[in-house]
This record gives sequence, C-alpha cells and structure tokens, in this order.
Amino acid sequence: MANKKDKYKNYSKEELIDELETLKKKKYGLIWDKKKSQEILDAFVNWENMPENFTLKQFPVLKEVENKEIETDKNSQANLLIEGDNYHSLAVLNFTHKNKIDVIYIDPPYNTGKKDFIFNDKYVDKEDPWKHSKWLSFMEKRLRLAKNLLNSKGLIFISIDDTEVAQLKLLCDEIFTEDKLMGIIHWRKNRKPHNAAGTISKSAEFILVYANKKKIKLVQEYTIKDSDENGNFSEGPIFKADKKERVYEFPAGILCQTKEINKGINKSARNPKLYIEYLDIPVIRDGILQDNVRIKGRYCVTNERGMLNSEIKKGNIFINKNGVPKLRTYRKNLLGKVANNLWLDKGFNEDASEEIKKIFGVDLASEIFNYPKPVKLIKEIAQSINNKNAIILDFFAGSGTTGHATLELNKEDGGKRKFVLCTNNENNICTDVCYPRIKKVINGYKNSKGEKVAGIGGNLKYFKTDFVGSDSTDKNRRDLVNKSAEMICIKEDIFDLFIDGGLDYKIFKKDKKFLGIVFDLDIIDDFKKEAEKYRGNFVVYCFSYTEATPEKEFKGLKNRYVLKPIPAVILRIYSEIFKK
Repeated sequence: MANKKDKYKNYSKEELIDELETLKKKKYGLIWDKKKSQEILDAFVNWENMPENFTLKQFPVLKEVENKEIETDKNSQANLLIEGDNYHSLAVLNFTHKNKIDVIYIDPPYNTGKKDFIFNDKYVDKEDPWKHSKWLSFMEKRLRLAKNLLNSKGLIFISIDDTEVAQLKLLCDEIFTEDKLMGIIHWRKNRKPHNAAGTISKSAEFILVYANKKKIKLVQEYTIKDSDENGNFSEGPIFKADKKERVYEFPAGILCQTKEINKGINKSARNPKLYIEYLDIPVIRDGILQDNVRIKGRYCVTNERGMLNSEIKKGNIFINKNGVPKLRTYRKNLLGKVANNLWLDKGFNEDASEEIKKIFGVDLASEIFNYPKPVKLIKEIAQSINNKNAIILDFFAGSGTTGHATLELNKEDGGKRKFVLCTNNENNICTDVCYPRIKKVINGYKNSKGEKVAGIGGNLKYFKTDFVGSDSTDKNRRDLVNKSAEMICIKEDIFDLFIDGGLDYKIFKKDKKFLGIVFDLDIIDDFKKEAEKYRGNFVVYCFSYTEATPEKEFKGLKNRYVLKPIPAVILRIYSEIFKK
C-alpha cells in the first residue's frame, strides 16, 4: 500500500501552500477540487484560481430577436425569454434585475450520468471521478449570481433528486447561509411506483427552499373538489355560533339582518364585529326543500358591514345538513393555509408529458428532453409566496413550464405575475419547444385531438445573449453603449420606442413615464428640446466613461428626471460580479 505522503512528493511549493490555504479557509462545508473541474465558457471564465493578471475577454449583453415579440395587451407587462448560456443570462440580469426577483424556481441537471448533464461540451457519465466536483462548480457560479437577483423577501426553490441533494444542501448553506433554509419539500413525482426498480422505486424528488434575507410564511392551496359555472370553490364556516343562543327554525319571509355589536367599545378595530340575527335561507332535509321554515340564529362574524347580505344574494351562503350556515368561497379568494413539506398531489411527471403532447400533438418529452415538470407543481410554488404581482425567474427553463404556469395562474386569479425564462438551445429546445409553447398558450392552439384551445393572453419579448469586447478601449465602450439600449429598456421596463434620434439619442415611453438614452453628450441640448415637448417623468441614461453624469448640462430641464451613466454603470456591475 502506497504511503499517503507520496501523493504530495511531486507537489511544488506553491501547490502545497495552495492546498494548506484551501484547508484553512474551510471549517465546515464542501471542499472540492476546483482546478480539475474548471468550467470553460465561450466568452469568459470566472474562476477564483485564475492568475491575478487575468482579464475578461468579453462582456455579455442582450439582443432582441426580430419578429419574435408576442403582444396581446399593450398595457400589460412584458415577460422575457432569454436564449443563451444561463451563466451569461444571469450576468446581464445582474444589471437589469438586481434585487427585483420575488421567487426563483430551477430544475437543474440532476447529474445522474444518464446524459443529463453537459460540462465543457461533454456529457458527464457515472464513471467520471470528478462528476460531483464538475456539477458543484457549474452550480456554484450560477447560484451566486442568482442570489444577487432576489429581493429581501425573495425565495429560491430548487428541484433535485438523491444524486446531488446532499451536495446541493451544503452548497446552498454556504451561499444563502444555513439559517435561511426554509425547508426541504418532498414531492411525489409519479402516480405509480416503478416495480422494475432494482432496489427502491424512486417515487419522490426534493425541492430545497431558501430565503435570501427574510423568511416568510409559505401558504398552501386548500384542497378543492367542488366546482360550478363560476369555478372551483371550497365550503367552510362563516362565523362562530353565539353560545348564549341556540339555532332554531322560524317562519319564512324574514330577511337577513346584521347589527354592529362593538361600536364604541373598540374604536381601533378595522372591521367591527357583526352578528347575524336572522337568516332568510331555505332549509333542506334529506334532499327535500322545507318551504315554510327558515333558520334563525345569532352568530358573530368579523367583516365589513353588508358582507353577509351580499353573499346571500350571490347564493354563496347556505345551510348544511346539520343546520349550520356555511359560506361557499371560490379558489381565487382563498389565501390558503400554511404549507407543509409533503406534496403528494401537486402534479406528476405523467401530467407534464401529457401537457406537452396536448400542445404539440406529439410526445416531445421523449424526443427532445426528459422529465419536464408539471404546470400544477409550478403553480403551487408560485402561489405559496402569496404575491400576485411576483416576478418569477427560471434560469433552467427548458420546455417553458414556468412561463406556462405563470400565465395560467394569472388567468385564474387575476394576478399580474411576470416571468423571466433563461435557457440554452440544446437540441433546439428554446426555438422548437419553449418559445412555441409560450406562443401557443398566449395565442391559442389546436390540441392533439384537433380541438381549439383558447389563448390565455399575455406579452413576451425574446432575446439572445450577445457579447462585446471587455478591453478598455473606446471602441469596446462604444459597442457596449450601442448594445446597451435593450438592456436598459429591460431594466426600466419601458420598451416602446417613442422618438428615434438615431445614433444620437432615443426616447422610449410607457404610460406617463419616459426613458431617454443619450449616446452623444454633444447633443444634450437637442435631446432636452425634444424631451420638453412631452409631460412626464424621465429616466435618462447618458454616455460616460466615469460614474459622473452631466448634471450641469441637464439643469433647467422642465420635466422631472433622474440621470444615470452608461456604460460606466454596466462596467462597474460586471467588474463586481466577475472580479475578486
């Protein structure tokens, strides 16, 4: 047996020092060989072991793909689809969406060795001695960039199976900190166990949930089985019975009345307590309507005045078989109960494949990609944060399930959620699956049975990653300025070109908000003359080699405005995220 000391005999002094320094830095957590699992990217490398004089060769930017925009409502927000390496996409989003994202959901490669994880243009197989190191290196860089995007209440949900769940938890404990772990959800992925499994049938996967800075209560949708023409609903109590009075029957014809019982007692109460004195509701026994009787009772409820009468007129209050008043509440009005970590009925893999098949008419899941996630699962995640205006990011978007789920959920509950999808185009998954799927869901399509499915509606902007040189030259700075316009539009969420000043300036407009981009400081006066023709608030980005903005030149502009420098602001952000 070889002496353990022999492994170091060929190490140089520098290598031995590096080994010691690495061990000193780590007190608890993951240690892996990053040198032998270095990811080579096509534009630049972000690597802690690169020499100090290493400089980046290119910066990522975004370029909109012509004729791919989808717009059904000019007044609604634009959802985003970004095609390209998600590392580059996340770099751009660090400029456009820093601290803006409410929830991230990702379904990364599971690294099972079954051609599901490509690293440096090669599939990582089961026998690769660096398989875990490569996967950790791949995930670490992306998760660190993603963390910058979450706002203070932001959460990240990560699907994974047992191949990398232990490594992923330790990595996330390091990036997000261990105390920000919200929990690990156990999701039942299959309706039926795989009896052909050699050891244990894998019927579950895991979803790790981490908070960025502040933990929040996750809610879980009520189980709803009933439905009518108005949608799915749940039946529950509307108030508690007053113990001093018994419920009894009285002759029909007496209207429901409500009385305020705490007025003058608790002036700080936002919703004064009311009690219902009479209910004009039919009684049904054994399926037979009791025409000549009604239910009388005295019950307390905390709600606004008139709520009970309103719900009665809508037919939402009724008497159950035990003579107890109940309220029918539709799903869109349910806030939900606290979520648990066991999800047994939140969609299955079989559903996901069928959803793809219905849209495209063929089973693309088996032809192009494996194991898409079901819409129901992503909807449950989106609902759990209880924010109908959330911005949702998926940077392993694949077939576009997150976008589909977001659009569908907005349609159901009137929400204004917005999604950002990032995916590469491996096996043409972006151009042939993700984009067409979102387009069909928005505009409508014919399903696999030839039946017409109405469109949900929505807007989409399609971008690709592009690059400019990073060397400190005037040409590279000018290229960055010229290609930054679309990134700035994304950052400010203003896309409609209002005034095209060519290479001098551009003005974009959304409602009463304007975005000005000034490429040449010598034409500021021309820009001001044009801007003053329109009333509204301006955000103005000006070309600058430094962080300084031409405040003096803009003095006297009649419109309210905020000045920001380009490309200096972009270069600063890239320097922060790519350099030590």
